[in-house]
Amino acid sequence: MNRLSDIGTIKDILSRHGFTFSKSLGQNFLINPSVCPRMAELSGAGQGVGVIEVGPGIGVLTNELCTLADKVVAIELDKRLLPVLDETLGEYDNLKVINADILEIDLHKLIEEEFSGMEVVVCANLPYYITSPVIMKLLEDKLPISAITVMVQKEAAQRICAEVGSRQSGAVTVSVNYYAKPKMLFSVSAGSFMPAPKVDSAVIRLEILKEPPVKVSNEKKLFSVVKAAFSQRRKVILNSLSSGLSIEKERTAKILDEAGVPATARAEKLTLQDFAAIAENL
Repeated sequence: MNRLSDIGTIKDILSRHGFTFSKSLGQNFLINPSVCPRMAELSGAGQGVGVIEVGPGIGVLTNELCTLADKVVAIELDKRLLPVLDETLGEYDNLKVINADILEIDLHKLIEEEFSGMEVVVCANLPYYITSPVIMKLLEDKLPISAITVMVQKEAAQRICAEVGSRQSGAVTVSVNYYAKPKMLFSVSAGSFMPAPKVDSAVIRLEILKEPPVKVSNEKKLFSVVKAAFSQRRKVILNSLSSGLSIEKERTAKILDEAGVPATARAEKLTLQDFAAIAENL
């Protein structure tokens, strides 16, 4: 069905199925016809490629992915949308819809069972409220995927794609850059959705790195350092680390000195190498 971004079509389908939008699930369906074809193409979907989609909604993006990829597995939490998807995407025999929570499903098992011999990518229009948890799960699970292309709140996109060590960087910036190379693709206005959110969105692509740019003996320790450093980003690194990790300042100062990081620096100015050095000396 190629008219899924038409407001009249969407309203008709949803009305017939008695569907109402759920604020708690952050449901906003795309009505801008130019967004999904562009997003699907930039995701890397194509011959020999399998796609995992998170939250297909009524299937606007799914429709585009199914025309490009060998197989699409769409994971939808809201069971009310399953009969809707049966209607809107029933023509595709290369689609499987799974009613599950992306944060709880075993993606390694899913990929092994559904995408044998294929390159796998992730493509999704993510609800704002679960953007970071979903992205970090996809990265931390170390899945056999080559890229993640997602639409997120524009402010979150800018944070994720900021350069580590710049003023816009945050804990998620550092964490994402450990696993992937992020890139901002294009912006999407709030008016492109129904119902329209209060903020604009943006599509980003995370190209998964084969090896992290820094080597650490304990990844959990690295991320605990990053989290502590940004937990009080207005404070100097000595104070934020001492407080966040519950370590006395004298010992924290020694750790920073051994890592070659000035105690008066702020978290946003540190590089990934700086965080790795602190973690290794902790």
